[in-house]
Amino acid sequence: MAENKKTDKRVFRGVVVSDRMAKTVVVRVDRMKVHPKYKKTYRQSNRFKVHDEKGECKVGDLVRFVETRPLSKDKRWRVIEKVST
Repeated sequence: MAENKKTDKRVFRGVVVSDRMAKTVVVRVDRMKVHPKYKKTYRQSNRFKVHDEKGECKVGDLVRFVETRPLSKDKRWRVIEKVST
């Protein structure tokens, strides 16, 4: 999933689920997985704390974000762009 070829940092897309913190948004990334025995597909999600310097992302926005140096105890990601509202 590395779209950033120069540095090979991981890039994800997800939906903003919380924007209550200052300069931070919580983004949910969904993946579809297949159960090894029953072959049923199910959704698995992860939540990431992402740095939003300008504070422009709101709940429900689709955003792209990239791996970065640790910015706080839990934040290791920053917003690249807002894909859609």
